[in-house]
Amino acid sequence: MEGPPAMTGTPDLLYSDVETDLRASVRDLLTDHGDPAALLARVESGEPYDLKLWRTLAGDLGAAGLLVPESLGGQGASARETALVLEELGRGLAPVPFLGSAVLATCALLHTDTTQQPVAELLGRLASGAAIGCLAVPLSAMPGTGFPTGVRATAEGRLTGRIGTVADATVAETLVVPAAGPDGAGLYLVETRAAGVTVAEAVPLDLTRRLADVTLEDAPARRVAGQDTAAAAVRAALLAGAALLASEQLGLAQWCLDETVAYVKQRYQFGRPVGSFQAVKHRLAEVYLHLVSARAAARAAADTLARDDTDLPVTAAVAQAYCAPAAVHAAEECIQLHGGIGMTWEHPAHLYLKRAKADELALGTPAKHRRILAGLVDLPG
Repeated sequence: MEGPPAMTGTPDLLYSDVETDLRASVRDLLTDHGDPAALLARVESGEPYDLKLWRTLAGDLGAAGLLVPESLGGQGASARETALVLEELGRGLAPVPFLGSAVLATCALLHTDTTQQPVAELLGRLASGAAIGCLAVPLSAMPGTGFPTGVRATAEGRLTGRIGTVADATVAETLVVPAAGPDGAGLYLVETRAAGVTVAEAVPLDLTRRLADVTLEDAPARRVAGQDTAAAAVRAALLAGAALLASEQLGLAQWCLDETVAYVKQRYQFGRPVGSFQAVKHRLAEVYLHLVSARAAARAAADTLARDDTDLPVTAAVAQAYCAPAAVHAAEECIQLHGGIGMTWEHPAHLYLKRAKADELALGTPAKHRRILAGLVDLPG
């Protein structure tokens, strides 16, 4: 039996000066566009996504093109910077299609032949924010679980099938669709405005990242990857998504801890701040300890992805197995320790819990990642 895969380098868990400056820019932008308390009015409106913020994030800061090479119109940065942006977006619970467009769709396209004109053109438009894309797979899709078979392609390049719970599809102009055709697996581009394409929003748990069911009925499509690369492109996109989602969960957990600490310092009971009670201190200390470990796991996953390290499947599985429950725990404690104000729809804490619970199911549950991890590091059954 083969042993655990060898690491080709030691992960760098620290933030560089460039990453720190990028964090400040993204945080300033999110602050200018409103605090989390203002989110409810937007997510209950007819425009739950903040596309003005998205255009500024993509156009002015270049965040949507961090993973795209400069030769294709992007920033030529790495997964480390992308992870940092996700950390801040998770902290601010920003309603923008970053995961679907700048991570999943972009990563899938980057693993195809980027010298093709349709691929190069779309990557440039995604990088600039001129277009929004999404990878048409269920958000719950697990890396390494096989090629999706819900959509069939004809020899003429027309697609028929249905994909449920696709993230960010409601605002996407272009779908990157895995489909099985007469020549085997393929990756196709489908315009959402084309005939035969229906995008129906699903009832969301997480109001800040919408899911949709996509139905294709003899829809026109353009194949950009065939049997040799399509499955690898989808697998790479899902693995990168799982590795980077951990940073969003980290940012979410950090907001929950910061807000709760601030609250228990100013909330008094029996003449003392609530935070001075030992039981409250213990609960917050536990959240902090989980957060510190989650940060190490998320940074290791982002760094191995950035270095194309062969240890990526291990670090991604560790990050998802640890960061998802850490975020849920932080959000649950945030709500419980804000108990003095009662459960109120106007407070953003419940939005954070819903995002944390939705992220826990995204790109593989913690239990599934632990099973994958056990096999990767050759743990006995």
